[in-house]
Amino acid sequence: MTFRSPVYSVIAVPIDKVKPNTYNPNSVAPPELELLYDSIKEDGYTMPIVCYHDEESDEYIIVDGFHRYRVMLEHSDIREREGGMLPVSVIDKPIDCRMASTIRHNRARGSHSVDLMSNIVADLHELGRSDAWISKHLGMERDEILRLKQITGIAALFREVDFGEAWEPQTERMDETDALISTSTRRS
Repeated sequence: MTFRSPVYSVIAVPIDKVKPNTYNPNSVAPPELELLYDSIKEDGYTMPIVCYHDEESDEYIIVDGFHRYRVMLEHSDIREREGGMLPVSVIDKPIDCRMASTIRHNRARGSHSVDLMSNIVADLHELGRSDAWISKHLGMERDEILRLKQITGIAALFREVDFGEAWEPQTERMDETDALISTSTRRS
């Protein structure tokens, strides 16, 4: 029998039949969860929830995709738009292999390169996107955008930043009396 990846057999499953597993150590901070909601709202579900089908209970236990499931569970606009159905790809593995699969999925996501993110911010800026647009669509705080801009060192990226007034060095020369007072004060 030839191996066929589960993603080629995505099915629509009612959200009420999908259940979280009891062992997932992954958590998502509120800003990232809000970004996931925005992503699903704008782009739809682009990746299925990976589940194991428990035939006895006729439930689909999540292996990967808990937060995508949670978005539908917590946002009625998404649930209504999708008709209460989640895209699911099913894997048939014992619990230990499902646990390992959950960890592999979580760890395989990796992290973003700071340099590449800086370049993306610079490119978006050059395309005319404001800091507000970047903040909204990339889920970044304004100070994060500022730090990424600082990495690139391109002055044009800072045209939206309001800087406070800096001190200016005095160029006046002290007269002889001030110099003598200053010198005598240091000696005493």
